[in-house]
Formats: sequence, C-alpha cells, structure tokens
Amino acid sequence: MKTRAEELSALADTIKVLNDDDALELFKKTLPSASSFMQIQVTAQEMRGRALTELQQFLQSHPRNAKLELLALALQGKKIGFEKVIKMIDDMVATLKVEQQDDDKKKEYCAEELDLADDKKKGLEHDIADLETAIEAAKDAIAKLAEEIAALTAGIKELDKMVMEATEQRKEENEDFKELMASDTAAKELLKFAKNRLNKFYNPKLYKAPPKTELSREDRIVENMSGTAAPTEVPGGIAGTGIAVFAEVMAHEQQQVAPPPPPETFGAYQKKSEDSMGVMAMVDLLIADLDKEMTEAETTEKDAQADYETSMKDAADKRTADSKLLSEKESIKAETEADLESKTEDKAAANVELMSTMKYISSLHMECDWLLKYFDVRKEARANEIDALGKAKAVLSGADYSLLQTKAQRFLRRSA
Repeated sequence: MKTRAEELSALADTIKVLNDDDALELFKKTLPSASSFMQIQVTAQEMRGRALTELQQFLQSHPRNAKLELLALALQGKKIGFEKVIKMIDDMVATLKVEQQDDDKKKEYCAEELDLADDKKKGLEHDIADLETAIEAAKDAIAKLAEEIAALTAGIKELDKMVMEATEQRKEENEDFKELMASDTAAKELLKFAKNRLNKFYNPKLYKAPPKTELSREDRIVENMSGTAAPTEVPGGIAGTGIAVFAEVMAHEQQQVAPPPPPETFGAYQKKSEDSMGVMAMVDLLIADLDKEMTEAETTEKDAQADYETSMKDAADKRTADSKLLSEKESIKAETEADLESKTEDKAAANVELMSTMKYISSLHMECDWLLKYFDVRKEARANEIDALGKAKAVLSGADYSLLQTKAQRFLRRSA
C-alpha cells in the first residue's frame, strides 16, 4: 500500500510536469520548423522523457511496482504511441477496480462466514454445556435409582423372610393348640368316664351304661349258629376306657409316679356317700378347669389366626406395591441409562463438530484477517492510484491535443 501511494505521488508529479504552462510554452518555442510531423514527433519524445524521468525516480524507491515498471517501459520505447500508453493506463485502472470489487466481495464473505461460524461455535458450546448438565443429572438419577432398587429388593427379601417365619410360628402355635385341645378333650372324657364309673357305685341312677356294641353281619351269623355271643374285643386306650389320646404319655407318667402305700389293716367295707360327693365335686371342678382352658385356648387361637391373616394380607399388599414400584424404578433406570448413552453420544458428536468449526474459524482468520485489517488502506490506495492514472491519462491526452493545435497554428503562420 505504501508502494502504491508513492507510485501515485510519482504519477502526479509527472502529470504536473507535463501539464505545466511553462512546459507547454517551452514545447512551442523548441519545436523545429521543418515540418509539422517532425515537430509533433520531437515534442512527444520530450514528453516521454519527462514522464519517464518522473517514473524512474519513483521506481528507484519502489522497484517492485510491476505496473509502473511496465508503464515506464512503454514510455521508454519509441514504437509505442500515446494511444497504447493510454490503453495501458485504462487497463490498469480496470484491473484496480476489479481488484477492489474482489476485495469488497471477499470482505463481505469473510464477515458473513465469521459471524455464522462464531454463532455456530457459541451454539455448540451452549449445547455441550447443556448436555454435560443433563449427563451429570442422569448419572445422579441412575445412582439414586440403583440405591432405591437395592433397598426395595432387600425390603422384599426381608418381608418374604418375615412372612415365612410368621407362617412357621403360626403352624407351631396351631399344632400346640390342636395338641392342647386333644389333650384337654381326652382328659375331659377320661374324667367323665371316671365320674360315670363312680356313679355306677355311689349313684346308680346317674350311671350311664356304655352303648351296646353293634354286631357285624359275620358276628351275628356266628352267634345264631353257635348259640353263644361273639367274643368282644377288649377296649383299648387309657385303662381300657377306649380313650386313646396320649395313652403313651399318660402311661409314662404313671410309671414315673409311684402308687401310695396300702393301709396297714383293712376294716369292714362300707359305702361312703359323703366322701364320694367330694371326689365327684373335685372331678367336676377339674372338668370345669379344662373347659375354661379350652375356651381360652380357642379364643387365643382365633385371635392369633385373625392377626396372622391380617398380617399376611398386609404383607401381600405391601409386597405387591413394592414389586410394582421396583418394576417401575427398574424401567425408569433403564430409560435413564438409554438417555444417558444417547446424550453421551450427542456430546461426543457436538465436540467433534465444535473442533471442526474451530478449525474452520482458524482458517477463516488466516484467510481474512489481513484483508479485514488493511481493507480501508488498500481501498484508499487503489482510489489514489486510479485517480493518479486518470490524471496521467489526462496529461497524455491533453499533451497530444496541444501538439496538434501547435502544428495547426504554425502551418497557418507559414501559409501567411
């Protein structure tokens, strides 16, 4: 740009020399009178020399201005007329205008592309920041869901264990209840049997004979044919009463308890009704105690069974709700993990695109920074150069015209 400015200065000085009134007056006085053609030729040569001198002075300080060097060569040559030199100037001006148009388009392109690339860069950075936030949130959510799923799973296992233990306990309690009821029932029957046996001796009217045994068809046939009753099986159970519940236990207890010693002497035997009534009352009291114990046991068993059923229903409801919640959380966790993978891939793609955009911005700066920095200087320099070339063209065109006018005036004077 500095070289162009100096070139413009040299051209302006050349134009000033050629357009000076004293120079024109000098041209009039120094033209030979041999012929008008020779007068024009000599003047043109002098003009070339003056213009060339100015250009050579400029080129000595700016030796790399190819355009002015070509123009100097054109002026230095003797075979190229002013018309071709003027055409060269016109071509140079047209080239400068095209260059300026290219710079204008390039500047517009650079500004637009830099703006678009910068907007894209900011958008990608914003998207990456959002994705990073979403990824961290997804990781936290997955970790929290994993803890909740583990807690629910452990809770369900613990609930199942408690249900199993409660069921086993209920079975044991029910077996104990059944055992107690069977024992108390057998004890009641045995006490009633004993009481009935006492009544047979002390209160015959209250005695209840055992039901007559029904003979089977085979026994009836034997009895009819032999005339004797069929043999009756000896009743089993406790002491031949037919009450067989816990017979072995009772027998074991009887073996452990020694019978009382017999009296030393036996007196005459007689019924003791009063003593029998005390024994009968004691038996009734024992039966009542057994009834009370059985009633309490039935109530306790009923309440325990009701509590167990309520607990099992509550446990089943809780297990169903926890299982449903566990399934929902596992589904949410799977969806969150899929979303995390998708966002991670999106972030990686955005990072690749951001790197590509940064490289593109860097290439734009390498391509455009120099132009954008020196655009106004280059534009001003071209304008000055075009103005200088226009003045040079005007000088050459004006010089040619003045020479023709001089030739016409001298021709008229010679004719006179």
